[in-house]
Amino acid sequence: MSIKNSFTKSVFLFSLLSTSLAAVSSVAEAPSTVGAHYVPQSSSKVLAPGEKVANLFNLNMTTPYILQRITENTYWYQSGFYGTIFYIGDKGVLLFDPLEQRAEPILKSIRSITDKPITAIVYSHDHADHISGADDLLKLLKKSQKEQPEIIASKATNKKMELLGSNIKKPTKVLNWPNDTFKFEDLEVQLHGFEHAAHTDDHSAWLLVNERVLHAPDLLNADQPPFWNFAGSERFTYLEQNLKTADALKWDFFNGGHGNIGSHDDFAFHLKFIADLKKEVAKAMGEVPFGYGVDVAKINAHTIMLPTWYGEIAKRATDALRPKYGSYYGFETAVPANAEMVAEYLYSYR
Repeated sequence: MSIKNSFTKSVFLFSLLSTSLAAVSSVAEAPSTVGAHYVPQSSSKVLAPGEKVANLFNLNMTTPYILQRITENTYWYQSGFYGTIFYIGDKGVLLFDPLEQRAEPILKSIRSITDKPITAIVYSHDHADHISGADDLLKLLKKSQKEQPEIIASKATNKKMELLGSNIKKPTKVLNWPNDTFKFEDLEVQLHGFEHAAHTDDHSAWLLVNERVLHAPDLLNADQPPFWNFAGSERFTYLEQNLKTADALKWDFFNGGHGNIGSHDDFAFHLKFIADLKKEVAKAMGEVPFGYGVDVAKINAHTIMLPTWYGEIAKRATDALRPKYGSYYGFETAVPANAEMVAEYLYSYR
């Protein structure tokens, strides 16, 4: 089996898992990290800034997809814990990030609102889990519309796809990096690329100016502490700067590709959590001697010493944060891994 097919099979198995759990009784949702006002999911009622979709974990586990109207023209889609947005203009639809293995439900959700053609697609960054549904979506669109959509990406994303030999449909319109603007009908869309990015080198935020909606998948998961390995980031370095850069833009609603619909309160929470995590990791680094827990009489390579050191540091930092943050979404799984990334950062940069 090829690498690509093995990944596809894994995603398919997750979809089967979600389907099988549809009959399972709902579980209590984790508490909000920001004291959110939750509202029932609605594809017709717009949100007020700060409102979030109620029972989101259970909806992801028991429904084919969630569709929430954010503004008059912008909608938020999520299934299997992956989310994106689309904007309905006078003539067509602008879709961000055709998610892996979700082309059919994404198109179904759009068609539940409008029959207008999808005339443009944006790739936020070159990670297949967020954009590899493009090929399947384009095949579906050939059956329902004459013209294929324009595919828009940053120069950094386009170059990365070329360098890595991506088999995903290539962009047809390339924007300057790190900052550029394009118009979709009357909507202004601004590209704000992170010149020094934590998640991956072509990571970016996309601002729908008129709608006051920001789209930056994998920057943060709203209403949760940072996800495992800071949402699969290649490095912790620069994350705080990236968060502050995005937070400073003028928007009311945020889509991070995972988690709930976000607000500026989510950015404040993440920055505070990260500050507390750095403090506890630094404290543990000062307390735990290098090679802690290793029986040096039984080894013939020092390789084990560094990961064992990081592991104990992460354990102590996690224990210290548990009284304040332990009830939040995914704490026990995410924090140890994130603490190790912070330890590596603090060890490297002083």
